[in-house]
Amino acid sequence: MRCPICNREIEVAGNPFRPFCSERCKMIDLDNWLSDRYRVPASRDSAPGESDPSRAANGGDVGDD
Repeated sequence: MRCPICNREIEVAGNPFRPFCSERCKMIDLDNWLSDRYRVPASRDSAPGESDPSRAANGGDVGDD
């Protein structure tokens, strides 16, 4: 297996920082998430601000009786 940050070959068994090779790479990855360097793509099915179609099909918000 390779570390996703530095691409170093690592052992999986017994590695407390898995999938990273070290605490340093683990912290670099955390910083990338906290600094918005990684982004999860938005669904192409709905435009920004559009409500969830599954909620509309079920009658609206949960708890509306």
